[in-house]
Amino acid sequence: MKIVFDFAGVVFHWKPEVMLRREVPHLAHDETSTKRLMAQVFQAWGGDWGEFDRGRVEVPELVQRIARRTGHAEADLLRIVEAIPRELQPAADTVAWLDELRGAARPIYFLSNMPEPYAAKLERDNAFLRWFHDGIFSARVHHIKPEREIFELAAERFAARPDELIFLDDHLPNVEMARTLGWQAIHFHDAAQARAEMQAIEARRG
Repeated sequence: MKIVFDFAGVVFHWKPEVMLRREVPHLAHDETSTKRLMAQVFQAWGGDWGEFDRGRVEVPELVQRIARRTGHAEADLLRIVEAIPRELQPAADTVAWLDELRGAARPIYFLSNMPEPYAAKLERDNAFLRWFHDGIFSARVHHIKPEREIFELAAERFAARPDELIFLDDHLPNVEMARTLGWQAIHFHDAAQARAEMQAIEARRG
């Protein structure tokens, strides 16, 4: 079977609440204000941010859109947008697992909602991305998870039937869509849990 990894929250650390409290503590100073700011900026990964992930909006327009919608200062919003690539640091446990899979000649792929500036930086900064046989960044295909189209495109591009793909993602709606389309999908919490669930899936399939 072919294994497909999400990036943020799976292969790379992604704790947006921590990042917001560090970068704009005057806007995210407790749990309530942090949750409110997350909802305003990221819109559950849809809205303006979804268009950024889709590759339809660039950073200046994204910042202007969010500022108009929320009333927050553009300088604060730009600080958030520019901090995110620095936040996406490799998750050591997952990278070690990827290295094991590579050593075992297992085919590994990625499917990531990622705007182009972040995708380009990840490629520049992380040589281990060359271990992947192939992968899809949302901004380069103009579809985002959990849309059906990006999963169908991935299955075609990775040359596999949906039931031949094991997908790992930390965002439950993405996992649910993959399952709806016939993929084997795991809701990722950490590398040890995901590895155990993947082994169970493969054992059932014989």
